[in-house]
Amino acid sequence: MIVRSKNGTLSDTVRDFKKYTANHILELINTEKESRRKWLLHEMAFAARKHKRNSKYQFWTHENHAVELSTNKMIDQRLNYIHQNPVKAGIVESPEDYLYSSARNYCDNMDYLMEIDLLCLS
Repeated sequence: MIVRSKNGTLSDTVRDFKKYTANHILELINTEKESRRKWLLHEMAFAARKHKRNSKYQFWTHENHAVELSTNKMIDQRLNYIHQNPVKAGIVESPEDYLYSSARNYCDNMDYLMEIDLLCLS
């Protein structure tokens, strides 16, 4: 994920993102029809036992690898790395084939699932 923080530090932004998404996903697991509900809650409860900071469930890891991208070269490298992950995992042949990838946003005439702010690549 590549984000820009208008307020606060990068670590504050990552922390707030993780908190919001974890709470929202947990709410969805508990309120929506989810066939894997018991398994998901069990896995998240198991992960929470490994860390004192958690009260009941853990969705995200506690490790942060947030890096400030200060040059166009760094932005290009990180964006390429993100787009190549499903390819390296053997899920798809090319980055834009992965339905949930922002690589689709960078292709002409390709449908994508979410709006993003395109990065100016060098």
